[in-house]
Amino acid sequence: MKILFISLGCDKNLVDSENMLGLLSAEGYEITDDETVADIIVVNSCCFIGDAKEESINTILEMAQYKQTGSLKSLIVTGCLAQRYAEEIKTEIPEVDAILGTNSYDEIANAIRETLQAHHFCSLKPLEGLPNDPTKRLLTTGGHFAYLKIAEGCNKNCAYCVIPSVRGRYRSKKMEDIIAEAKQLADNGVKELILVAQETTLYGIDLYQKKSLPDLLDALNEIPGLLWIRILYCYPEEITQELIDAMKRNSKVCHYLDMPIQHCNDTILRAMNRKTNKAQLVEQINHLREEIPDICLRTTLITGFPGETDEMHEEMMQFVNDMEFDRLGAFPYSPEENTAAYSMPNQVEEETKLTWRDEIMELEQEVIFDKNESFVNRELLCFIEGKVADENVYIGRTYRDAPNVDGYIFIHTPEVLMTGDVVRAKVTGAYEYDLIGELL
Repeated sequence: MKILFISLGCDKNLVDSENMLGLLSAEGYEITDDETVADIIVVNSCCFIGDAKEESINTILEMAQYKQTGSLKSLIVTGCLAQRYAEEIKTEIPEVDAILGTNSYDEIANAIRETLQAHHFCSLKPLEGLPNDPTKRLLTTGGHFAYLKIAEGCNKNCAYCVIPSVRGRYRSKKMEDIIAEAKQLADNGVKELILVAQETTLYGIDLYQKKSLPDLLDALNEIPGLLWIRILYCYPEEITQELIDAMKRNSKVCHYLDMPIQHCNDTILRAMNRKTNKAQLVEQINHLREEIPDICLRTTLITGFPGETDEMHEEMMQFVNDMEFDRLGAFPYSPEENTAAYSMPNQVEEETKLTWRDEIMELEQEVIFDKNESFVNRELLCFIEGKVADENVYIGRTYRDAPNVDGYIFIHTPEVLMTGDVVRAKVTGAYEYDLIGELL
C-alpha cells in the first residue's frame, strides 16, 4: 500500500507528520510523493489563521478528487483543522474517511486499517498527556537537521490564538525521552537540532516545577555529532538569566533566539492578553544584546489587531526601526471564531492590515540589508542546503538562519559539495535578505 503525506502549517505539525511516517514505515507501508498512485493520502492540516485554514480545506478537496482519477482508497485528515472542525469535515467533505485530532496521531495505523475495510474512523482524544511516539521518526528535512518538539499545547491564552483550544494546555515531554530522541537523531546524521514548542521557554514547568530549558540545553550540548542547537518560540517575559547563561556556556547552542512579541503598543499588548509592555520589551532586547553581542534576534508582529490606529502603527514602525531586529515576519490579524479578539469592537479593514504589513516589511528589509552589509569580509560557518542549477554556487545557512523562514548565503566555489556539508565561507556581499560568499 502506497501512502502520500501532506504536512501543512508549522514545524510542530511537521514533527507529528514525521512521527506518523515513522509508525507507518515500521508497519511496512510504502511512502510515495505521487498522488496519482497513492492508495492512502494523509493531510496533516493547519487552522492557525484564515489563510492556513483555506489552504488545508483546498488541499483536502484536491486530494479527494483522486478517488475518481487515481488509486485513492482512503483519505485521512489529521492535525489542527481535524481537531477544531471534525463535525464540519464529516458533514461537508464526505470523501474524508478518517479524522484524527492533534493528540491522536499515534492512531494513524489503526485508522488506515479501519478505513480500508470501509469503516469510517474518528479519534479526538482528550487534550491531556502526549501520544505514543514511534521508536524512530522518518525525517523529511534532508537528514542533516531536525526539529525536536519538547512540549505540546499552551497556557498563554492570547486573545487572537486558537492553539489552546486545538492543542490543549502546556505539556512537557520528559527530559530523558527528549535526550534519547536527540541521541538517535544524532546517530543517524543529524547535526542541527531545532527545539520547538508553542513556547520553549516554559519547558519543564509542569513536570519539574521549574523552567528546565537551561538543564535540557546542558544535556543536549553533550551529545556527540551535534554541531548546532537552535531555540525557537521564546516568549520575551519568560526568558531568564539562567537561559541566557546556558546559551553562553554551551558551545553548540546557536546565538539565535526567536522571540515573538506581536506588537509594542501597550494598549494593543493588553488587548492581546500578552504579558509584556513596551518598556519590558526594550529592556529584554537590550539585555540580550549586552549579554550575547552576536545574538541574532527574530520576532513576529501582527498588523491590524482590533483597535489598532494609525498612531499605534507608526509607533510600531518606529519600534522596528529602533530595535533593528535581525529577522522579522509581519502578518495581518486573522479573526478566528471562539477567540476573545473575534468579537472585539473596532475591527480593522483588511486592506489597511495588508498595507501596514507591507510597510513594516519594507522597513525591515532596509534594516536587514544594513545588518547584512556589516558582515562583509567576516567568516561564517555554514550548512550547505543545495546548489543553484547550472552554476558553481551553493546555497547555505549560517547560525543566523533558521530553515524555511530566514535567508541564505550563496557560496561561490568550483568544488563539489553535498547537502548537509559544513563549510567555512567568507562573506563578500549582501542582498536585502541574503549574503554572498566564497568558500574558504
